[in-house]
Amino acid sequence: MLSFIPWVVIFPIHLALQLINLVLWSSLIIVLGILKLILPIAVITKLINQLLNCFTHAFGIGSVRLIKCFNSVELDYQIDGKLSQTNWYLIISNHLSWLDINLLIGLTAGKIPAPKFFLKKELIWLPFVGLGAWALDMPFMQRYSRQFIERNPHLKGKDIETTKKSCEKFRQSPTSVINFVEGNRYTPEKHKQRASKYVNLLPPKAGGIAFTLAAMGELFTNILDITIVYPNAQGSPALSMLAGKLKKVSIRIKVKPISQQVIGDYFNDPEFKQNFQLWLNQVWSEKDQLITDIKEKN
Repeated sequence: MLSFIPWVVIFPIHLALQLINLVLWSSLIIVLGILKLILPIAVITKLINQLLNCFTHAFGIGSVRLIKCFNSVELDYQIDGKLSQTNWYLIISNHLSWLDINLLIGLTAGKIPAPKFFLKKELIWLPFVGLGAWALDMPFMQRYSRQFIERNPHLKGKDIETTKKSCEKFRQSPTSVINFVEGNRYTPEKHKQRASKYVNLLPPKAGGIAFTLAAMGELFTNILDITIVYPNAQGSPALSMLAGKLKKVSIRIKVKPISQQVIGDYFNDPEFKQNFQLWLNQVWSEKDQLITDIKEKN
């Protein structure tokens, strides 16, 4: 543990090492992605995909080890249910920091397939991250607003159709897909702006998770309901972590079945839409209470 060193010394060193870890594994992933593009042979593709999963988990494991090295941190990690590397999972989680992603990848290594994300199309231009996501076959979403569809009715349903096509590769091997249901990272300012009825969470955006389920719901084996809490963090958890001041991370994972209740036409079936929103709001109320309980214990 190096947390005894002054934060002004720890911060730049830790930041540099985290960036090196990101660039190293992203570069290897991009190289393999290009090789997979050049040699579209089933046996080679399968082997490369296995290596890509290993490299993704290696990035997460390396990041978590650096966090432990520079922080005197307790990782409070609990799973309700059984996990398998041979299943397909939809992960729904609250979102507090980019640190969430590193922790989820690192702490689930060896337990579930390497997580993938639905990304905005613009993120493909983000250095290392964008090309790395492309190499990992992460879907880049082109979502159309209601107003845009009203002006261009011929494009109705095209976003889901396009995403379904990009998800066809997920049928080849078990996959985990992460959906941060709030749509943005939680901050007190956003909590106030959205007039959230939850104490610790932003209101969930049902459309995003419904979109994911509509695109590939028949593939998923289970829903993983993940709750992330930084009970003692002051301000940004990521900045606290880089400065060696992160004391505790609490993560709870609930393994839930995929039922017909959550698969349907959210955008054209009013009854299904209402029931889906009721289901998601109930999940979010339980998550909000769980976060409160964790904070009170700390």
